[in-house]
Amino acid sequence: MARLLNRLSPKFIENIDKPGRYADGGGLYLQVAPSKDGGVTKAWLFRYMRGHTSRAGKPTSREMGLGPLSTSKRDGFITTKEARDRAYGARESLKAGIDPLETKRALRLAKRIQEAKAVTFSQCAAEYIEAHKAGWKGEKHTKLWKGSLKRYVEPVFGALPVASVDTALVLKALKPIWGTKTQSAAKLRMRIELIINWATTHGYREGENPARWRGHLKNVLPDPGKVAKVTHLPAMPYAELPAFMAELRQDETVAARALEWTILSAVRSDNTFGLTWEAGEVDAAKKCWTIPAERMKADADHRVPLTDRMLEILSGLSRDTKYVFSGENPKKKLPHEKMLKALKAIRPGLTVHGFRSTFKDWASEQTAYANEVSEMALAHAVGDKVENAYRRTDLFDKRRLLMEDWATYCGGR
Repeated sequence: MARLLNRLSPKFIENIDKPGRYADGGGLYLQVAPSKDGGVTKAWLFRYMRGHTSRAGKPTSREMGLGPLSTSKRDGFITTKEARDRAYGARESLKAGIDPLETKRALRLAKRIQEAKAVTFSQCAAEYIEAHKAGWKGEKHTKLWKGSLKRYVEPVFGALPVASVDTALVLKALKPIWGTKTQSAAKLRMRIELIINWATTHGYREGENPARWRGHLKNVLPDPGKVAKVTHLPAMPYAELPAFMAELRQDETVAARALEWTILSAVRSDNTFGLTWEAGEVDAAKKCWTIPAERMKADADHRVPLTDRMLEILSGLSRDTKYVFSGENPKKKLPHEKMLKALKAIRPGLTVHGFRSTFKDWASEQTAYANEVSEMALAHAVGDKVENAYRRTDLFDKRRLLMEDWATYCGGR
């Protein structure tokens, strides 16, 4: 009587090196295939007929991989005995009317779902930040995201599966700071909401977002605008600025020059720190500094008129650095703290950003320039969408006159 099962001997299985399929019986086959290194690979598969009909009205054959052959225990590899046991289990499933291949796929899907549900909130947060930081304005924005999540979220539910984050956990993270650090708490809530939305899109969780505001947390937490009024950054009265600038020029550090540059240009400090010696950013001949769109809050290039004092500052700095205002490392930017330290040494309690308000107050009260000229100097949006659609100028020539008057007022040339 012909042998129906276990047809292949251990010696044959070990020595066969001719590509092909070799029946072991009962639908089990040893598949030998050429490998990239010139040898062969061996794997077990189970072949069976199923009731799915072809165009000819005949049952179709299906194949299910059981795993690569191993003569020893290795992850993902199976022995001959294990292959035969799996083939036996598949035949028993078929007898019960169960398709073993569909069962295998269902088990694989269930495993993936369980693995997805085990992904923690902190893992999702890290992936979200990594995926979106290229579209953010500088490293500072990334640090703010990471810092707030690490300080307020990680201790509460950072290590928990993102699928298990509910309203109670979100409130536990937000409530302690909602009344004392309201603006920061509101931003934190938004960040949590965005991360959970991202996790839902990637299949790591299901259901409503527990951090959403409208129709949800708004019913529990007071409106941020009613809890704490926005406190504006302290700014120097413009009448005190000339004396301050004179004292600042006595400081010969790079940080002092960076601060003076920031004040004279009325830009945000990040724009100053990002200024490089690369061709095209500063055109000394045309007395123009073009800040590229990727460093601007409004996502558009911003031209800044250069005054004589600003050109003098540039001429006094080393060009053996990547950034115009560089720290001790010639390849890195000047740290924010250095500029703030230079300011505090003369006038403690002020912020660098506050000098933009000083500039605006001076332009409004001491000059006859139109409001849109000073607003454009600050790189603010002017007018509505319709008006901006028709405006084809950035008022550069008028802004040049304004910035020259500002430099004169600040004691420059």
